[in-house]
Amino acid sequence: MKTLFRSLSVFVALLLTAIPAFAVPDFAELAIRLKPSVVNISTSKTIRPQRPIFPGQPSPYNEFFEEFFDRFFRGQPMDRKERSLGSGFIISADGYILTNDHVVDGADVIKVRLSDGREFNGTVQGLDPKLDLALIKIDVGQEELPVAEMGNSETLKVGEWVMAIGNPFGLEQTVTVGIVSAKGRVIGAGPYDDFIQTDASINPGNSGGPLFNEAGKVIGINTAIVAGGQGIGFAIPINAAKSIIPQLRETGHVVRGWIGVTVQELTEELAESFGLKKARGALVTDVEDDSPARKAGLQRGDIILEINGQTLENLSDLPRIVAALPVGAKARMTLFRDGRTKEASVTIGTQDRDQQPAKREVAKSKNLLGLSVIDITPEIKSRYRLSVEKGVLVAAVEADGPAAGTLHAGDVILELNGEPVESAAALHALLGNSKSNQLVRLLVQRRDQTLYATVRTR
Repeated sequence: MKTLFRSLSVFVALLLTAIPAFAVPDFAELAIRLKPSVVNISTSKTIRPQRPIFPGQPSPYNEFFEEFFDRFFRGQPMDRKERSLGSGFIISADGYILTNDHVVDGADVIKVRLSDGREFNGTVQGLDPKLDLALIKIDVGQEELPVAEMGNSETLKVGEWVMAIGNPFGLEQTVTVGIVSAKGRVIGAGPYDDFIQTDASINPGNSGGPLFNEAGKVIGINTAIVAGGQGIGFAIPINAAKSIIPQLRETGHVVRGWIGVTVQELTEELAESFGLKKARGALVTDVEDDSPARKAGLQRGDIILEINGQTLENLSDLPRIVAALPVGAKARMTLFRDGRTKEASVTIGTQDRDQQPAKREVAKSKNLLGLSVIDITPEIKSRYRLSVEKGVLVAAVEADGPAAGTLHAGDVILELNGEPVESAAALHALLGNSKSNQLVRLLVQRRDQTLYATVRTR
């Protein structure tokens, strides 16, 4: 028995030595080293309430309220101060600090408190509302401040340890730790959604603070939380910030690349209708006149698969990749058109508007479609305030028909499977070639948006 016990002990010892130890960073050492580069930010702005005057046509109530406010509030301060808290981190020894745009947006006064308790007035040097970033500056004279070293968020892996330092609920220099829960999260925050998700505790007041990796380098800027959620916080990847900091510092704003397309997410059914084996890339629904995309020959119905060798796995990849390209640079695009891939070269222009994806309206579409349609006449165009000259107006959709939930009264059908639809007769003729349970692709104008939808005939 003793021999057996010794043998088991030796076996267990050998087994334990063969299993690599689960290395946990020295968080205490990291906190001591990193906290001096993190700042707490408090702001205040003046909110000036509007008098309750009725808009539109002149009203006797307007005069009454004017008299009421003059009589009872004359000489009394009616403005109020709104205060907020946030965090930030020092990116250069001479006092430049990175934080969120929403932390300092509209602030009259910005106070920056260092880890040693000293407080400085901050001034805004640059803002980027689309990425929710702000660059502020404090005057420290000849002193050199401790700087947070920036890392590489591209090499970050799910499961890695991370540490957040910030000012949650006004509790200065709070340290929390966790792991990277996911990458590339799209949370509807804007055209450049690409967030790091972490379970390190992030709360109001952490906004603008750094997310460090276990090497003590900043790999994200803490920005958002899920209301009512626990262990779900989001950070902007530091690589997205690094690419725009020089512009914020030099000009105070950001100029991004732009090509002039409106795009829509590609579903499996849309991919099938275009002959693409896998749903990936960005589906072009509109190409703006005199835009870089128009000059490069892009067309409605093209599917953008790659830009400069970078694969577009989904819709959100397009605005992020294009925005990062220098204005005036040539970009190689791989497109899918008419069942085959082709190359195009586009010169990146200056973005002067948001590249918002077309609203996703995808479902399934004898009278195979269950629609009542009418031709667009000058009278119909005027009555319904349509912006298109050709197509057919959807007057009604059968409640239990194939297009129910996909098309709506007021939509204008422009194309069916790539063929123009210029009249109700043309639509019925095109549908006459369709079989039962066949997937058809429609190009639809809905208010000020153009989008594709698929419907399966009955």
